[in-house]
Amino acid sequence: MFLALQQQARAQGLALRAPPPEPTTCCGRGCNGCVWEGYLDAAEYWRQEALLQVTAVV
Repeated sequence: MFLALQQQARAQGLALRAPPPEPTTCCGRGCNGCVWEGYLDAAEYWRQEALLQVTAVV
């Protein structure tokens, strides 16, 4: 997901902020409010922000 948008941005001469890093503290017990939930929210926000920047140039 990140790589394709980063490549598109680079081809258009745009610099995107770094995508969120994957969490390293998940315990694997399916906790309510798991770190992966926060990561997925942040990743989706990054994706939408990147899409806005990439499509604004076109």
